Amino acid sequence: MNEGHTPVMVAEVVELLAPRPGAHLVDATTGHGGHAEALLERVAPDGVLVGMDRDAEMLAVAERRLARFGSAARLFHARFSFLREVVTGAEVAPVDGVLFDLGVCSEQLDKLERGLSFRVGDAPVPLDMRMDRSRGETAAELLERLDEAELAELLRSGGVPSAGRVARALAARRPIRTVQELLAALEGVRLPRRRHHSATLVFQALRMAVNDELGELDAGLASAVEVLGPGGRLAVLSYHSGEDRRVKEFLRRESRGCICPPELPVCGCGKTPRMRLLGRGRGPSPEEARRNPRARSARLRGGVRC
Repeated sequence: MNEGHTPVMVAEVVELLAPRPGAHLVDATTGHGGHAEALLERVAPDGVLVGMDRDAEMLAVAERRLARFGSAARLFHARFSFLREVVTGAEVAPVDGVLFDLGVCSEQLDKLERGLSFRVGDAPVPLDMRMDRSRGETAAELLERLDEAELAELLRSGGVPSAGRVARALAARRPIRTVQELLAALEGVRLPRRRHHSATLVFQALRMAVNDELGELDAGLASAVEVLGPGGRLAVLSYHSGEDRRVKEFLRRESRGCICPPELPVCGCGKTPRMRLLGRGRGPSPEEARRNPRARSARLRGGVRC
């Protein structure tokens, strides 16, 4: 049962994590459970997979998909920043592998009421964008709260070209409460046309800010290193250059030892590497990229706990 969703680079993720029967794993972004299912098939019945997701609706889908694994699948409604607490509470630490899939699920994009896509019908669509719709600030509320300079910085950090011009256009059309109103505000802004629709990066930047995706990623990666046992593996699938750069820099920092100035005769920091890099990162096969367009921008990186 795939619930209409195709997980990305499943074979490559399994190869990188190298799960063995009886292993303890964490899927920090369970989604529809595609990766979790492939991993559980290798560690169950004696192993355990702790599945996390901040979207309760997606977690319910995964629960149905993974029901056949019984108690080997333990699912929790939680964000990345609670990874350490979830693993500790589940009494499975140290773990043998942690997976982060940073992509947005197809179903989340396709559900118009979430306000994550600029493909809309005739009815007004609330500008929400929250992954967990039970809490937090919506995109409409965020746009209303930020001043123009703050909005420009948000868009700039999200890779939006001409961020200042876009921020002025949005500020002039406030309040912006629906996806249609956001698109109307962007109509008069001439943005460089790229491979995607010109509104794509604006929507992406707003979604990442609403859900504090980069902050959550930083917290989740730090927690993952702490819960991994020696030889445990970390795998991260990213789809955005800013996220991939953050993951790459994190793994590089964790794989470095002494950070003392080179002129010091002896080490004074005492820092030792906590991770060893696993390759340089890889994308999907050409066949998968053709079969699943949403996999095209995927980048898989990994490391091993020292």
